[in-house]
Amino acid sequence: MTEKLDLDHLRQWIGRTDEASDIVTAQLVKGLRATLFMEIGKPKAGDAAPFTAHWCLAQPVYPMSQLGPDGHPTRGGFLPPVPLPRRMWAGGELEFFDALRVGDEMTRTSRIADVTMKTGSTGALCFVSVEHLVTTPRGTAIRERQDIVYRGISATSASAKPAVPPPAAQHRESHVADPVLLFRYSALTFNGHRIHYDRDYVTRVEGYPGLIFHGPMQAAFLVELAAKLHRGAAPKKFSYRGVQPLFEGSEFSINANDTDAGMELWTANSAGQPTLKGTATW
Repeated sequence: MTEKLDLDHLRQWIGRTDEASDIVTAQLVKGLRATLFMEIGKPKAGDAAPFTAHWCLAQPVYPMSQLGPDGHPTRGGFLPPVPLPRRMWAGGELEFFDALRVGDEMTRTSRIADVTMKTGSTGALCFVSVEHLVTTPRGTAIRERQDIVYRGISATSASAKPAVPPPAAQHRESHVADPVLLFRYSALTFNGHRIHYDRDYVTRVEGYPGLIFHGPMQAAFLVELAAKLHRGAAPKKFSYRGVQPLFEGSEFSINANDTDAGMELWTANSAGQPTLKGTATW
């Protein structure tokens, strides 16, 4: 049984900060390029990393004894101890100022910005908003807001959404969401969340039909497509939100449409239904 959610207690975490540093290596850049279906090349000192390489850097490391049954660290510490068992990225916003480059020592300063609660069709939802500032010796590289959602496990997320005609895309790339791709991204981000690699756990315990594609990896694909379509320049601002899970074992697509303000982007499952949506502006 899940313990009672005490919002006043959880909001005491607002304002907490954390700081971590790491070094951008050529090996990391090669691995992330390969995972994002980019040309791998032979990165050397000073070469730019993929735009969302910061998600692979300075990740928290906990002993095995401090991991929960889902593979995440047990509740508490920097993040508030939300007593709801399912935890996923709901969305966020990125502002790009400078590229991370091979050889850079980067520092990420994080702050709990807000803790809120809503009631949805699946029950109680708790949202934790975290602000990150990524810097290098040259100054600010990335400013980010990350929205994490916690929810109960009683209602499954595997229920089908009403079918609507898939949107048409001016720009489209397609790939296959296979378990190796999911494993590679989990390894690059030191993400122990079992929904991305443990099929028995994700189907028998959490009730999903298969392994779940990482939200951040979908966002990373969209950022790279936006930049490729805009002469290689990262958006000044990229906002995104998850719509529904994307599962292993089928084709997925990365899509974009030009707008007066910039671009609308989305990933979609094999039926063409959006799974993560984003907007980019320059």
